[in-house]
Amino acid sequence: MTYRDILQVATEKLTEAGIDNPAGEAWYFFEDAFAMSRLDYMMDQLMENTKEEATEKFHNYIEKRITTRMPMQYILGTQDFMGLTFQVNPSVLIPRMDTEVLVEEIINTVPDAKTILDMCTGSGCIAISLAEFLHPEVCIGADLSKDALNTAISNGKTLAPMVSFIESDLFSEINGEFDLIVSNPPYIASAECDVLMPEVKDHEPRMALDGHEDGLYFYRKIVDQAREHLTKGGWLFFEIGYDQGESVPKLMREAGYTDITVKKDLAGLDRVVYGRYE
Repeated sequence: MTYRDILQVATEKLTEAGIDNPAGEAWYFFEDAFAMSRLDYMMDQLMENTKEEATEKFHNYIEKRITTRMPMQYILGTQDFMGLTFQVNPSVLIPRMDTEVLVEEIINTVPDAKTILDMCTGSGCIAISLAEFLHPEVCIGADLSKDALNTAISNGKTLAPMVSFIESDLFSEINGEFDLIVSNPPYIASAECDVLMPEVKDHEPRMALDGHEDGLYFYRKIVDQAREHLTKGGWLFFEIGYDQGESVPKLMREAGYTDITVKKDLAGLDRVVYGRYE
């Protein structure tokens, strides 16, 4: 079989299994297994494949994706975010493009933030990206999950060694004040977690998804507790669910935050909420 045949068969299998973006996933698996760039593939796609080890690796990727519904990113172990490549595994949420909207809004709104806290840091993608783009004096990522923190620490060593990571139940171990506090907390209502697509429900960490009964539990806690850890006029930024563009701003207004703004994602859905605390 030619390289093109191998890729086409894999795409068809992923399509039949109901995988979203089958052609894209087939390519990423192919690229990794065969260590072949897009340009090399375009030049060599009609050549007969003689790479047995790479072929077996590729077939194993496809089989695992279909039979377990494990997300492609966990199978490959990486995900790109803000132009950086992060290690990912089932102890952390997979960084998503929606969260890039959050990071970009922070960069545009608070470019001079010198002290940054990323609450519920997970893979560390937000804290590390902000450190890379804003070069703050202090940048801390906090999470309750030891496994998530191990992943974040590993990403930090590779991408942004200046970022510190702390095990903390929200603000329990946090000292000091920050110009910017950002969080992408668990925000899915508990009942909804049980009906998510299998890639999410069966593989991504429940504690990073479940926002308790109404999905607002962690917003309430962070909105309240962040006030003690923000500098005067400091900013609090959240990623939110598509249906939380009214409820989260309401929590912030009631807690005394001002200049509250809601930002939509590329799909036109409410995705980011932020405000200041005087």
